[in-house]
Amino acid sequence: MAMTRLDNMPALKEFVMRYTPFAVALSLFAAVSSSALLGAGYEPDPRAQALVAEGRAALEAGDTQAAIDAFEAALVVDPAYSQVYVDLADAARADGLQGKAIHYYREALERDPENIAAISGEGAALAEKGALDNARRNLARLENLCGSTCMETRELAAAIEAGPVERVMTAEAVSPDSAVTAN
Repeated sequence: MAMTRLDNMPALKEFVMRYTPFAVALSLFAAVSSSALLGAGYEPDPRAQALVAEGRAALEAGDTQAAIDAFEAALVVDPAYSQVYVDLADAARADGLQGKAIHYYREALERDPENIAAISGEGAALAEKGALDNARRNLARLENLCGSTCMETRELAAAIEAGPVERVMTAEAVSPDSAVTAN
């Protein structure tokens, strides 16, 4: 005898009645716990914080490579510590590597689009490279976020006013011409 569609309905009804309360409870638990996790503040790893402090001290002392090493180590310890990208970018700018600095500022902005230090730093690095129109866009964005009197806005305006940084060619960067010519 073949089962009809109506013969299968009690089993379906029993299945739904048996597992629906469990599914609803599980959904509520997932919603409440995920919203609680998103609402909790982020606390960086203390080891990463110590490395960042070490890197900032090295940067203030003028040792950009030691600062970069400390900041990169902090990222290894705590990859979610997004402020480290701003510090890395500042060190790269101090080392004259504006392109690399822009990359790090953009990494920080991907994680926190309203990070005013990253917006200002990226704008200053863009101005130093000569991309003044892009730097002015960052300035307008900063003025919308924190006004024209905040420190970051004033620093970026000064960087735009100063214009591109002139590149100085070092003797190591130039390879001598190997051809010998007679006078």
